Amino acid sequence: MQNQQRPLPVCDIMGVQIAVTTMEKTLRCIEEHREDWRGEYICVSNVHTTVTAYEDADYRAVQNGAVLALPDGGPLSRYSRRKGFADAARVTGPDLMKQLLRESADKHYRHYFYGSTPETLEILRRKLAEHYPGAVIAGMESPPFRPLTPEEDAAAVARINQAQPDFVWVGLGAPKQERWMAAHRGRVHALMVGVGAAFDYEAGNIRRAPDWMQRCNLEWLYRLLQDPRRLFRRYFVTNTKFLWWALRH
Repeated sequence: MQNQQRPLPVCDIMGVQIAVTTMEKTLRCIEEHREDWRGEYICVSNVHTTVTAYEDADYRAVQNGAVLALPDGGPLSRYSRRKGFADAARVTGPDLMKQLLRESADKHYRHYFYGSTPETLEILRRKLAEHYPGAVIAGMESPPFRPLTPEEDAAAVARINQAQPDFVWVGLGAPKQERWMAAHRGRVHALMVGVGAAFDYEAGNIRRAPDWMQRCNLEWLYRLLQDPRRLFRRYFVTNTKFLWWALRH
């Protein structure tokens, strides 16, 4: 996608081509291009992934190889607005997954969930049936946390394709999920979307920040308070780097 015309305007943020969009524009763009985008992938980008891409050329190529790199992080859409894109809004992975599940009954979308643990996927299956009647769950798979052998990987791809999903939701966490999608571009016959912790949110394992914190771009702080040991370095180091870069640009 790097040399092709993109379906939505983009703002260059630390070398990553972040889409300038809203939730509604994103949903209609995906609806329009869904068949053409089979085998492609969407990155849901935040400050952490953008700073990682800035410092890692290979990962930057993965981000820019997506058909869309959506502004999951509020600071990204705010930076885009500062650069003249007045309608730039935040589009989070959990919210995008939720909206496409809601539209599935009318549009007959089929969904495959790849990632997390068997226990979380079992809870997720029940929650989806309860909250999104009509959404077809084509399959769910919890891969091992170790690297798959080529044979195991080929078998996983075969299972996904046999299920004939429209969307493969990839919940492996960043940057692993983006690298997985890029490695499977053209092999998985569906649109892949990396959504991080969306499985845990939807299953109820993790509570999302209150709406006011989301509106104030403080969801990162809420998550940090929930899991400080794991997220301290991610948020404080990368957020500081992003703020320093943004002040100079």
